[in-house]
Amino acid sequence: MTLEWVAAMAADTAAHTTTTEAVLFWVLGAVALLGAFGVVIAPKAVYSAMFLATTMIVLAVFYIAQGALFLGVVQVVVYTGAVMMLFLFVMMLIGVDSSESLVETIRGQRVAAIVFGLGFGILMIAGIGNVSAGGFVGLGQANAGGNVEGLAALIFIRYLWAFELTSALLITAALGAMVLAHRERFARRKTQRELAEERFKPGGYPTTLPNPGVYARYNAVNAAARLPDGSDSELSVSPILEKRSVSSVNGGGGDT
Repeated sequence: MTLEWVAAMAADTAAHTTTTEAVLFWVLGAVALLGAFGVVIAPKAVYSAMFLATTMIVLAVFYIAQGALFLGVVQVVVYTGAVMMLFLFVMMLIGVDSSESLVETIRGQRVAAIVFGLGFGILMIAGIGNVSAGGFVGLGQANAGGNVEGLAALIFIRYLWAFELTSALLITAALGAMVLAHRERFARRKTQRELAEERFKPGGYPTTLPNPGVYARYNAVNAAARLPDGSDSELSVSPILEKRSVSSVNGGGGDT
């Protein structure tokens, strides 16, 4: 009778959440929610990406705590380490204006986002409530031969068609993004010979243009380079930017 009671208690403990798992969930769950809210309300896109990386790291910890070691490692290495760093690199490379994000280009997108967000929240609450009431079932059986083998059996055997359809959808989305971002060339591409001839024509510049901030106190893209006579080089700053006169800032000094 005692052995049966111990076995029943062990089975009940394995099927329900332990105290450590509950504390881990409520602490890191709050961090994940704060990161998710930060993605939406952050004033800059770089801050949103950092908040999203925080949420992804918390999800990786959740995967590892539930025995999905492979998913946890993939979450950190692929999504947090590779995809998010790519996002940050692109945003820092092209720059994102905060005023552009405040303009609603598609009508009704905010209402649709709120509706889908509420629906997804209700679905998550229902799923968590179902698991909390019934307990975890089948986790030990799924990881009987190892987490990687169990995941491979689910992806490449049981849910093969769903996995392939998802892959095809992602490839189609990538091709669509490439088509939308492609710009048609309206003029013939000039050859190296034609470009060299234009550079040596009257009004051309045979050598490479000076970089901004050369021989100046401030190495910024809007700080004009200094010529040997101490004046500013008009060719060193893009005409799109508002040039900052380094001569007046430096007081005519010859800083290098």
